[in-house]
Amino acid sequence: MSRKIKISRGDMLFTIVNYTFFGLFTIICILPFYYLFINTISNNDLTKRGLITLIPRGFHLNNYMQVFRLRGLGQAAFVSIARTVVGSAATVIGSAFVGYLVTKREMWGRTFWYRYIIVTMYFSAGLVPWYMNMVMLHLTNNFLAYVLPGIVAPFNIILVKTYIESIPASLEESAAIDGAGTFRVFVSIIWPLITPILATIAIFSAVGNWNAFTDTLFLMTDERYFTLQFVLYRYLNEANYLASIMRSGSTMPVEVSQALTPRTIQMTISMVVIFPILLVYPFLQRFFVKGIMIGAVKG
Repeated sequence: MSRKIKISRGDMLFTIVNYTFFGLFTIICILPFYYLFINTISNNDLTKRGLITLIPRGFHLNNYMQVFRLRGLGQAAFVSIARTVVGSAATVIGSAFVGYLVTKREMWGRTFWYRYIIVTMYFSAGLVPWYMNMVMLHLTNNFLAYVLPGIVAPFNIILVKTYIESIPASLEESAAIDGAGTFRVFVSIIWPLITPILATIAIFSAVGNWNAFTDTLFLMTDERYFTLQFVLYRYLNEANYLASIMRSGSTMPVEVSQALTPRTIQMTISMVVIFPILLVYPFLQRFFVKGIMIGAVKG
């Protein structure tokens, strides 16, 4: 038989306030993206005058059609996707393996190497030495410049190390008794157990790689290695000039309501940059909370 649970007025009031607060907070977080989106599909003249607030008016997709015709956008999108996938995979694998190694007491110089890695979180040589180092390593106009620097990430290593220390040591000992070596234990035992923290690191890395453009600014002069964010960053800064060029270069008659303006170009480009990375979160969100909590707090 089901039993009725008696809820006090205080608990009910707390639940109502809690749901109301987080509901409003969710709306506040979503509203900027919604505002951006409705302005990209609405009457451009109304958008220019700031008259689009909550409801789209004069629906059209001309802004996206024009932006997707920008020169070099396809190649830049490919570079950004490749950078996000390869760079994130390298970061996850590197952080996981190094984080596992520094938990092994038999590792030579374990304390020294761990502290040597962690100290780089607090001290940086600066932009000029970083640039000179990248030049000496021949990482200018080289796709590896997007991958190699992020393989060893101190913060990620801390998360993995703390997470692994929460796993019972008896699991590794049992595998070692059966003859498994360090690498076999890592692949067969540790890797499947630390999936939540690896998903968390993957989210951090994917967002960072997707949004980065300063390394392209300093290291790349060959357009083949330009990322989507860098190309769109340049277009954002040239929105006024770009709007006039795209209007004059159009071979089709365009209504005033669909004529491109600097404001609509900036908003449309922002949506193009934001939307792909938003697709990553739903697939990894279920691992995120568990991974970040267990990886950040020992126990």
